[in-house]
Amino acid sequence: MNSTPAQRERNARKRTPVWEFVVSIILVIYTFITLYLLLSTVMNSFKTRKDLVSNILGFPRSFTWENYRTIIVDEGFFQFFLNSIILEILGLSLLIAFSSMAAYGMAQYQFKVKNALMTYFMIGLMFPLQLGILPIYMILKTLHLVNTLFGLALLYAANMSFPLFVFYNFFKAVPEALIESARIDGAGERQIFFTIIVPISKPVFSTIAILNFVTIWNDFYLPLVFLTKAQVRTMTLEIYSYMQNFLRNWNKIFAAVTIALLPIIIVYFVFSEQIVAGLTGGAVKE
Repeated sequence: MNSTPAQRERNARKRTPVWEFVVSIILVIYTFITLYLLLSTVMNSFKTRKDLVSNILGFPRSFTWENYRTIIVDEGFFQFFLNSIILEILGLSLLIAFSSMAAYGMAQYQFKVKNALMTYFMIGLMFPLQLGILPIYMILKTLHLVNTLFGLALLYAANMSFPLFVFYNFFKAVPEALIESARIDGAGERQIFFTIIVPISKPVFSTIAILNFVTIWNDFYLPLVFLTKAQVRTMTLEIYSYMQNFLRNWNKIFAAVTIALLPIIIVYFVFSEQIVAGLTGGAVKE
């Protein structure tokens, strides 16, 4: 016998708390596992190699800063950390600037190739940058940008399909009356963008910054291909060099990974409230 819509609705209401409980349990378990792995990494960074062999899962028997002193003072890890910071600032700044201005132009103006251009950027979501690595390498080599942080930052800025899509949806939801009133008051397009659009778009700017900060910071493949000289190596490449002789360097690896995690954790906790607001901005129109 078929149930009525009212009965189906009541049954759905009865099932909902069960699913919510199951999902909550799974999320709690996942959170505890993640926190344990982070805590274990930090604890192991303060252990000696001998302590790691016999006490990999417990607290350090005696805390030591020797692992940090070795990688920072003796092996110059701070230089690789600084290279990653410079690359992050350059790549993220160029990416946000290019994608936001392009998205604003496409959201606010009508021109003949607008749909084709939007399709072009959306197709970019389906093809990773790594597929065109050979022609990209030849272009950067011709421009003498291989083994330069600026050349790699340009590649990160070129991977702008997803940021442009997010910015575009947000800017489409900006009331046209707000922009038109600014134009009537004599404001130019540049002034409108930087004094009106950017301030009201802080949540989406923060979201794009956080998501791409993690991507650029953790990237290994592109630095491996385009940064072969020691003086421009990033932190991920140095950690990889430790991994090549894991048993000899695993005390250094835990210290290096702990240092690498700090900026991500700090940025996330400072801007975490902006993520949901930025991703959902422009999703609902009045």
